[in-house]
Amino acid sequence: MAARSSQRLRALALYKELHRLGREFEPSYDFHGKLRRLFEKNRHLTDEGEIEKAIQFGEYIKHETLALYSLRKYRHLRRMYPSGRG
Repeated sequence: MAARSSQRLRALALYKELHRLGREFEPSYDFHGKLRRLFEKNRHLTDEGEIEKAIQFGEYIKHETLALYSLRKYRHLRRMYPSGRG
């Protein structure tokens, strides 16, 4: 029972974190809608292994989203400060 409670808390924390990250996405992408549908799709999972697999997938999504934001910031800075080449 304690493991399920722990996984539930991790899933809720992951959802909140992804929801905050989604604020910077374009509204046309519907990040929050897709996030909600993905979590609702996995709502019925009871096997601890499957739940862990779904949480790991969510962590992967979080890391990829953060990488996209870093890349966007890098590109913006690169445009702001052009190099002396050419």
